[in-house]
Amino acid sequence: MDKKTEEFYIRLREELGNTSTWPNEYLYKFIVPTSPSKIEEVENAFNNMGAVIQTSQSKTGKYTSISINVMMEGPNQVVEKYIQVSNIEGIISL
Repeated sequence: MDKKTEEFYIRLREELGNTSTWPNEYLYKFIVPTSPSKIEEVENAFNNMGAVIQTSQSKTGKYTSISINVMMEGPNQVVEKYIQVSNIEGIISL
């Protein structure tokens, strides 16, 4: 992980810790190239967590947005999921 990415996650942890009480629901938003396997990889990262997952294709069909609403224990768990899915080729976290 590069220094800029690491600093982003440190700031995110701090902000989440200061602005929310935990456990709490967290809304993840991702964009992936439209591919059943990439969408499945994202969904699998949240498997067995009681997540509500919604997908929507772009107008051109090239990309799919994925919104995931899930109960998280705290800022560290939120950041761990971002890091876990960051290995999926072409994923963009919003």
